[in-house]
Amino acid sequence: EVQKQLGSECSKAHAERVVGSVLASIQKGLKKDKAVQLVGFGTFAVKNRKARMGRNPRSGESVDIPEKRVPHFKPGKALREAVDHQE
Repeated sequence: EVQKQLGSECSKAHAERVVGSVLASIQKGLKKDKAVQLVGFGTFAVKNRKARMGRNPRSGESVDIPEKRVPHFKPGKALREAVDHQE
């Protein structure tokens, strides 16, 4: 889709490198515990998920789920409005 929007002067391989580079940059920022904001799109951040008790659905026994860090995305106003007002 990115290659189509950029037109014939951009190859599919180049579009894949560009998208890969953007995603790698977001991942690099999150690894450093920094929020990554794409203006008009949203913000990626890292949140800590607390340790909790879960249940094995097969056996029904309780399982300890350890604390971990997870990526979180908060959509920006423009993205929320674009999704809400489908044309």
